[in-house]
Amino acid sequence: MIYNAKNGNIKIENTEMEYVSFGSGDKYLVIIPGLGDALKTVKGTAVPFAWMYRKFSDEYSVYIFSRKNHLEMGYSTSDMADEVSYAMNQLGIDNADIIGVSQGGMIAQYLAINYPDKVDKLVLAITACRKNETLVKTIDKWIDYARKNDYKNLIQNINEKTYTEKRLKYNALMYPILAKFLNREKMERFIIQANACKEHNAWDEINKIQAKTLILGGAEDKIVGKEAAAEMASRIPANILKIYPNLGHGAYDEAADFNKVILEFLKSNGL
Repeated sequence: MIYNAKNGNIKIENTEMEYVSFGSGDKYLVIIPGLGDALKTVKGTAVPFAWMYRKFSDEYSVYIFSRKNHLEMGYSTSDMADEVSYAMNQLGIDNADIIGVSQGGMIAQYLAINYPDKVDKLVLAITACRKNETLVKTIDKWIDYARKNDYKNLIQNINEKTYTEKRLKYNALMYPILAKFLNREKMERFIIQANACKEHNAWDEINKIQAKTLILGGAEDKIVGKEAAAEMASRIPANILKIYPNLGHGAYDEAADFNKVILEFLKSNGL
């Protein structure tokens, strides 16, 4: 199998949590994906993810965790962090470098705050430590589309808020196709996770993060806002801040050096 890619799941309470793993390194790397996980979990995607993050395969044994399959109303980013910690315990991962992308970055914050021994180095990518006007306005629109089962406009607006014009021209062809894979159950899951983004507030605790932290942001971010990355950097004691000047929330897809920058940080001895 390419890059030793595998699909798996963990029993958690009355449901399961999907995950994928790949790589053959001696160290562990945990990646926590964003809100898109509500629409499509990582189930069955080990090979695509292994290819996407292939730069990490030699150095690390990599695990990417979805949220659990059944979500309760009021499910929070702190709850999600508890469950990532549980999943790590089940797989024998005592300590790992952590990458959190978008909502995954919110979860990673609480993982580092509440379980400091589990986190070596931390990467917070295109995320925020608390809500702001941009984030709330955007999420509210998405929740409205989800409640109306307006799948096409939900997908379209997510893409328009995430990517640059150049990338949008390519993605637009996929809107009707992607919308066909959505249903009411996924909308309910999306609403719960979207509300968790809106209610995330680690501002008063984020200064407790002990891990050396790389913060990546987009100067044109239309989802978490342009100032979110700098705001986190003002609170986390040991951090490096990198802003992509011409990119927005989709920097993880559009910045050619995105994974390279992260790997260099994770391999570095200093800050």
